[in-house]
Amino acid sequence: MKAEIISIGDEILIGQIVDTNSAFIAKQLNAIGIEIHQITSVQDNEECLVKAFNKAKSKVDLVITTGGLGPTKDDLTKKTWCTYFQDELILNEGVMSHIEEIFEKYVKTPILPADKSQAYLPSKSIPLFNKYGTAPGMWMETSECVFISLPGVPFEMKSLLIDEVIPQLTKRFKTPFILHRTVLTYGLGESAIANKIEKWENQLPEFIKLAYLPSLGRVRLRLTARGTDEDLLKNEIDAQIKDLHTYIGDIIRGYEEDLGLEEQIANLLTQNKLTLSTAESCTGGKLASTITEIPGASAYFSGSIVSYATSAKNDVLKIEKEFIEKYSVVSAEIAEEMAKRTRVLFNTDVCIATTGNAGPTKGDSDADIGTVFIAISSRVKTESFQFNFGTHRERVTHKAVNKSFELLMDFLRANLTNLVA
Repeated sequence: MKAEIISIGDEILIGQIVDTNSAFIAKQLNAIGIEIHQITSVQDNEECLVKAFNKAKSKVDLVITTGGLGPTKDDLTKKTWCTYFQDELILNEGVMSHIEEIFEKYVKTPILPADKSQAYLPSKSIPLFNKYGTAPGMWMETSECVFISLPGVPFEMKSLLIDEVIPQLTKRFKTPFILHRTVLTYGLGESAIANKIEKWENQLPEFIKLAYLPSLGRVRLRLTARGTDEDLLKNEIDAQIKDLHTYIGDIIRGYEEDLGLEEQIANLLTQNKLTLSTAESCTGGKLASTITEIPGASAYFSGSIVSYATSAKNDVLKIEKEFIEKYSVVSAEIAEEMAKRTRVLFNTDVCIATTGNAGPTKGDSDADIGTVFIAISSRVKTESFQFNFGTHRERVTHKAVNKSFELLMDFLRANLTNLVA
């Protein structure tokens, strides 16, 4: 079964918002064996929508749209459905009751005619209950294709997709199994990895495909298996990944479908009752932000000092001006002092610190643009590492973040026995 996802809205086409809905829908459909043929973005225009529907219908079995279901005049999805399917809007009493309940409980202003219009749906469609909003989803079947319309609001769309759409699709259609396993690697670029695993890659079974997904500081290797026997696919992917470890086991840091590197660090710290703090300069708080996005971070993360300016290193962390002048603000010595002093300040078991020159100018240091020092301090030991991540500012900071977590995991594993003693 093939599907096309159509995201509707001028705000997407002009770059005002990022289309995260399509990525979420694609992942959920793929998990139940539905292959994504195409993702399309179109403006809120009836002619454009009809053209998009016609093109999609000729190529796929399932079309899912998001957006265009609001109560204002620029939301044209329901009107276009009526034109396209030669239908008319009729009042759905169940949806109207739901809208009235939402306004009674949560909205202070009275219901307007535009709000009530949300309860009018194409007569041939099956409504999909939206428990979080006033715009229901819609399901329409033709002899050629299934059309599903979902709200553009992400949390409403996700709820409808998980609670209403996916159960109906799995119940009504038999699809093959599509399994993905994504290996997380840190420390080597994709060409270097490809060179190391060429022999392994060449002997992969025909039903397993490999994709390289490089990003700043890490490369994901995604294996995709398609077939009718789920157990066979799982066993073969597991066997291939086990073999992959003999080639690049030293740079594999986990699996995306299980736990990412940051989650692995979180579990390791929590399980061993260890605490962590961060001291950041060139990464500007990105380490702390990434850590606190993980639920339960308060169990092990105490806090962060973002001493971005040189003066903050002196005023907040109390690193003497003479020491900074002697070694330069971008140096192993300063990175180690940042890590040690922040660890003491927050009374944590471990602290990781970053200082570097991300550009575009050198600032208070003569270090080359792209130079980054990362230090890790514990009561057991303090160590630092030097890197050059290039001259692109965004590249430097993101690679520094990814490398920091890689080094932190290695440090924790190497020193865990002494840390918990």
